[in-house]
Amino acid sequence: MKTVTLLRIAAPVGVLLGLSAAAAQQPSGPIENKGVKIDFLSSYELGKQGIEDFRNRQFRLRQVVVEPGGTVAAHSHKDRPGMAYVVRGALVEHRDGQDAREYKAGDVITEPTSVNHWVENKTTEPVVIIAIDLFKE
Repeated sequence: MKTVTLLRIAAPVGVLLGLSAAAAQQPSGPIENKGVKIDFLSSYELGKQGIEDFRNRQFRLRQVVVEPGGTVAAHSHKDRPGMAYVVRGALVEHRDGQDAREYKAGDVITEPTSVNHWVENKTTEPVVIIAIDLFKE
């Protein structure tokens, strides 16, 4: 008789616990996007960048402001692939082996491991970029 009573209690408790666990895994907000537009801007395959030490890296996001007449010194992305999104202003990129290129607000500078470059702000307004990279610690 005691076994039957325990089963009668345990079964509903188990169902409730199972439902609670399932509910905890569900998002607490809307389950569909509404009023959202997503535009593809840029990408490249990380597997083709020659990087094997992902455990020693940070996925880093920074805001960079380049003042009028300012420059970001020549550097390589050999060990630090990244991308930069121009939020405001315009800057000129000087990439090895290519003509200088101007980037304006809304443009993306794609920086795989093959890139060596520097940038300058030739305008009278600050340039704001959001830079993302796989920084090696």
